[in-house]
Amino acid sequence: MATPNYSYEKRQRELAKKRKAEEKRQRKLNGKPGDDTAPEEPQAEDGAAAPAEPADPQT
Repeated sequence: MATPNYSYEKRQRELAKKRKAEEKRQRKLNGKPGDDTAPEEPQAEDGAAAPAEPADPQT
């Protein structure tokens, strides 16, 4: 019976880990489309834009 080659298995795990890390780094660099512009006005929960200033009460 042949003995297992643990160093080969370890090297394969290391290569897989490096490959996965490189893919993750590329995804981070590319980003998601549309992420480069942040919304200027915060949206309220109902989807309407929040008013910038409260309206003056009419007396």
